[in-house]
Amino acid sequence: MTVQPAISAVTDRVIERSRSSRSRYLELIGRERDNGVDRPNLSCGNLAHGFAAAGEDKATIREGGRMNIGIVTAFNDMLSAHQPYGRYPEQMKLFAREAGITAQVAGGVPAMCDGVTQGQRGMELSLFSRDTIALSTAVALSHGMFEGAALLGICDKIVPGLLIGALRFGHLPTILVPAGPMPSGLANKEKQRIRQLYAEGKVGRDELLESESASYHGAGTCTFYGTANSNQMMMEVMGLHIPGAAFVNPGTKLRQELTRAAVHRLAEIGWDGDDYRPLGLCVDEKAIVNAAVGLLATGGSTNHVIHLPAIARAAGILIDWEDIDRLSATVPLIARVYPNGSGDVNHFQAAGGMAYTISTLLDGGLLHRDLVTVSSGDLTEYAREPMLDSDALVWADAPANSRDETMLRAYDAPFLPDGGMRLVTGNLGRATFKTSAVDRARWTIEAAVRIFDDQDQVTAAFRAGELDRDVVVVVRFQGPRANGMPELHKLTPLLGVLQDKGFKVALVTDGRMSGASGKVPAAIHVTPEAMGGGPLSRLRDGDVVRLDAVAGCLEVRLAPIVFEGRAPAAPPIAGTGTGRELFGFMRVGANDAEQGASAMLAGADL
Repeated sequence: MTVQPAISAVTDRVIERSRSSRSRYLELIGRERDNGVDRPNLSCGNLAHGFAAAGEDKATIREGGRMNIGIVTAFNDMLSAHQPYGRYPEQMKLFAREAGITAQVAGGVPAMCDGVTQGQRGMELSLFSRDTIALSTAVALSHGMFEGAALLGICDKIVPGLLIGALRFGHLPTILVPAGPMPSGLANKEKQRIRQLYAEGKVGRDELLESESASYHGAGTCTFYGTANSNQMMMEVMGLHIPGAAFVNPGTKLRQELTRAAVHRLAEIGWDGDDYRPLGLCVDEKAIVNAAVGLLATGGSTNHVIHLPAIARAAGILIDWEDIDRLSATVPLIARVYPNGSGDVNHFQAAGGMAYTISTLLDGGLLHRDLVTVSSGDLTEYAREPMLDSDALVWADAPANSRDETMLRAYDAPFLPDGGMRLVTGNLGRATFKTSAVDRARWTIEAAVRIFDDQDQVTAAFRAGELDRDVVVVVRFQGPRANGMPELHKLTPLLGVLQDKGFKVALVTDGRMSGASGKVPAAIHVTPEAMGGGPLSRLRDGDVVRLDAVAGCLEVRLAPIVFEGRAPAAPPIAGTGTGRELFGFMRVGANDAEQGASAMLAGADL
């Protein structure tokens, strides 16, 4: 089936808006391919430094006639998702030799865990860790020793950061190499129940820690459908993985064979062969629209309405929240993965996973098929499931039907007719409302506000019983320029308790709510942010705010002359400690959330 007219129309808007910047980008990667820093242009001293410790690959790298892959790794063994990467470089060097090429670790990038820093001061470094990862990736690839790249990363800021950095070397063939989700642990509903009981003071820390440990219990990505697993979905619908690589568990033979296939495939798509597939051509306007469609169809992370514009801008492509809103009106919700459903990503994979998802979305004309992927064909290659046949990696067609319709459905029998990520606008700015996780009866709320400048103040007010009423909780000065735009997921259990008591509750914030955004209605990423005099800075306790996802409305019920005549509230003093002061230059230079909340991309001629 051809792409639906609404999908095509949004793609055309993005292409037209990006015409100048995309042209400059393509000129850049063309120059870099022809005249950039690479091994033939290195002096003998440069080159000798580059292969001095290459061991048995030294002679091959020195000779210079074969591809050398630069591995950029986010390995650390504190972060469960990235712990499996410890042995990958050693294995990948063996796989490279099998293909007659070489591989070196070009560099490492930081990989912080939002699950560890959630609700802590370190979360204020989280978003800008993405920019740090992008810069680290650029440093790694700047040596000119490589004709291809393998990016080893999975989680929240890591994949966007790796892509942003690698796209500035878009002439290099590049493949993202995941490590897979941990096996399922404690049922998600039980985990959620214990968290809420703890918020109410009905269980203690020991019970809560036992529950969390049973959920997050081993190596691999956390199994809920947050930003990390949304990253993996996006890499599949953009054609940047080996097909089907996203959700295969770590430590399995199939996982290893998919990594081997990635290295072998890089050898085939190098610039000296007949199938040159550089990253900068793979990530085009259609691939970016596919990523947005996949996000909406699967109920993915709200963080990607920030990350996707940032990734796109690194490739000279301009996408905004109106584009995503228009896509959301067309794209049906076909997956229910926790926190939007009861099962996790392992259950999603068992139901048909990305193979079935891509197959049915292609059947419905909801994805662009004609992408330049890293595989041997177009996106049709990704509508297949990887498996082993006598230890050999093979692919089979996606199942004709979902294996579990409580988890995954066909495009024409969806859970909801729209993608559940809406743009709300008004005199308080522009924001994202993830409706797919919220009961429709709660999509509209009008109530008096209570203003807070950080989430700890919300916790104190909750414990004091001051929020036991219909209330719109406003947490401001949480934007990128104020404090780095931390996630406020810590508030979900508290607001959920109030909602379960029968109160009408909503959250409005210029911060992020997380890829695990839950059942409480929330207008997040409000832009302009409060810092610098944005509308949220003029709100006062008791003002009546209306949040309406049906009408796309976010407004305070005040006459313009009254509201606009108010002086902005003074921002809190920026926090220090935990390294926060080192990121001050990034906060000052960041653009707004709709453009990607990036210090690197603000005002850059990309």
